[in-house]
Amino acid sequence: MNIAGLSRPVGCPLAILLLASVSGCAAQSSPTASTKTEPKPIPVRTVSVTERAIPRTTTQPATVYPYFRAEIRPRVSGYVADLEADIGDVVGAGDVLAIVDVPEMLEQRNIIDARIARNQAREQQATAGVTLAQANVKSAESRLGQAESEVHRAKAHLAAADAEFTRIDDLVKRQSLESRMLDESRKKRDGDRASLKAVTSAIEAARADVGVAKANELSAQADLQAARSETAISESQRKEIDVLIGYATIRAPFDGIVTERTIDPGDLVTVNQDDRKGKPLFVISQVDRVRVHVPVPEAEAAFVNPGDPVTLTFPSFSGEKAIDASVTRLAHALDPSTRTMLVEVEVPNPRRKLIPGLFGQATITLESRASANVLPARAVRFSEQGQAYVYVVGDDETVSIAEVTTGHDDGQTIQIVSGVEKDAQVIDAHLKRFTDGQRVRRLEN
Repeated sequence: MNIAGLSRPVGCPLAILLLASVSGCAAQSSPTASTKTEPKPIPVRTVSVTERAIPRTTTQPATVYPYFRAEIRPRVSGYVADLEADIGDVVGAGDVLAIVDVPEMLEQRNIIDARIARNQAREQQATAGVTLAQANVKSAESRLGQAESEVHRAKAHLAAADAEFTRIDDLVKRQSLESRMLDESRKKRDGDRASLKAVTSAIEAARADVGVAKANELSAQADLQAARSETAISESQRKEIDVLIGYATIRAPFDGIVTERTIDPGDLVTVNQDDRKGKPLFVISQVDRVRVHVPVPEAEAAFVNPGDPVTLTFPSFSGEKAIDASVTRLAHALDPSTRTMLVEVEVPNPRRKLIPGLFGQATITLESRASANVLPARAVRFSEQGQAYVYVVGDDETVSIAEVTTGHDDGQTIQIVSGVEKDAQVIDAHLKRFTDGQRVRRLEN
């Protein structure tokens, strides 16, 4: 047996065991090897999740509209004789925009003027006829009065003749007078009776003349009234044609800016039965004060009230301060196609910076308020994916990371919808990142 060959496999394990034993003893006896110490707790300040009433807001798209907008369409047909305004011109109420040439209307007015002159002449003639008829009535009435006077006189003469005849007849019977005297008295009485009949007939004729004269007067009055009516009709026609001629001068209905023009000098403009057909000649927009339309969804429409604060922002003016305004009026009805309610905000625009059609956003602060849990904005962190979270400090002063859902953010405080409960303690603003289970030391606030 070769010993030397056996000694290597046996000797090597023993040496290894001896070395391990020696090194273990050395490690136990080394003064530098000690138990690993825990890191010191990081001092932090904490804030509590508190409950408070926060305003309810809604942010919706907003569009600028002119305060007033008028589409100017023709009321008369003709050729454009003169153009007084163009796109971008600032006009005042009543300023002339264009003039339409209407020569046929001017000729119609001349015809009406001639008709009025003729009717006025007829009025004068009828007035003279009335005067003549009235004079004839007076003359007939005078003749009637004269005839009535003659009747009274004839009756008196007849009465005297009757008395004379009776007296003479009595004397003749007494033979105090000759019968010839009675005959003469009878003839005189008969003559007076004939005169009374003649005067009575004259009265009837005079009365008939009065009736005819009065009838003529009524006829003359009717002719005069007819002439006046014809004159009034002609004058009304002249007023109507004057109104139409006035429409030939196209004027601005209010102060504003010409935002559209579709005619040139010499163009033919015609009147459409449907005023909404065809392009307008001009469009005038009043923009020194504008209306901002905000469609509010059905879920929030019931909470909007006139006077609610509104903050308007426009991408075109991203570097400028937001515009503060208030709700002016509501539609009080939902649009069936969009299920939104129109909210209108009036905004002064003296520099005309807000152009009709400009798009932006409106944040309306609703009147109703709700209780919610809030934290200072500095205590809420956000991951690279945009997930909000907070460091919650337990009673044992250990940290736990809690993901939270945020709501209203006014820049100072953030609403915590879910993730932590009221009165929970979370780490305030801190430069370090923390991990679950990490111990901290809470400082007094």
